Amino acid sequence: MGNTPTLRASKMMSRLSPHMYGTLLTVLGVLVLTPDGLLVRLIGADAWTILFWRGIFFSIGILGFYAVRHRLNTLNIIRLMGFRGIQAAFFFASSTIFFVHAIHNTSVANVLVIIATAPLCSALISKIFLKENVSNSTWIAILISCGGIGFLFYGSMTGGNHLGDLYALGSAISIASQITTVRLSRHVDMVPSLGVSGVFFALFALPMASPFSVTSSDFSILLFLGLVILPIAFGLITIGPRYISATEVSLIMLLETFLGPIWVWLVIGETAEPETLIGGALVLTTLILHTLYNARLRARQPAV
Repeated sequence: MGNTPTLRASKMMSRLSPHMYGTLLTVLGVLVLTPDGLLVRLIGADAWTILFWRGIFFSIGILGFYAVRHRLNTLNIIRLMGFRGIQAAFFFASSTIFFVHAIHNTSVANVLVIIATAPLCSALISKIFLKENVSNSTWIAILISCGGIGFLFYGSMTGGNHLGDLYALGSAISIASQITTVRLSRHVDMVPSLGVSGVFFALFALPMASPFSVTSSDFSILLFLGLVILPIAFGLITIGPRYISATEVSLIMLLETFLGPIWVWLVIGETAEPETLIGGALVLTTLILHTLYNARLRARQPAV
């Protein structure tokens, strides 16, 4: 009798289709990730120093988990990723470097709205390299979501923060490339590539960083980001492309574009504009309808 709730939970999980399972993991990962922009903005250190500690703690968080769980087999798991693992690590490291510099050179709103173009980048990359057909419903959802985000941040893009905007665009392209690379190796555990990427951008940032200049409060934020927020969030997001398309993963990541500014409003006190509420509602509604529509289509497909 005592095991009844556990059995019920297990049965509920077993009823989930692989597509819905991947969708739920990705949504959870994005929700955990939403405070990232705010926390980076709250840190007083320079971008290179943030990147160094972010990479160190991120690697410890990801690779440390694998070392505890798999012990000596961890190195074998890393080797199994092969060239694709190195490629995914490179793209993720690039996206992180661009992201942190974008946050330091333009508004969080600008960064998130430009990164929201990742679904379009992902769709194009997937079509070229994976030969995936992007469904009409996904294209419609992307266009509506991007329209909602454009309305959400209308007016914030008129500033002269062109360097930061270019960094954000680089981050969007890198994110789309990383997701697509992971999908190319969907039958291999690619989560350790995140830990490898942390080593990459920590080493890249080290010559320009001042690691021992951070305050105790900044160090606490960096520790929380690197050991908790980032490993959980990107670990789940990296698992997602095993079960759903790269375009759908990028589409779900649009949630961060709406929820990220909410964190900024709650903590820093920036007032939410009417455009934020209207555009955000449009994005969320589109995501929900798109997910339910595709789940219904798959339920109608005959079992093979």
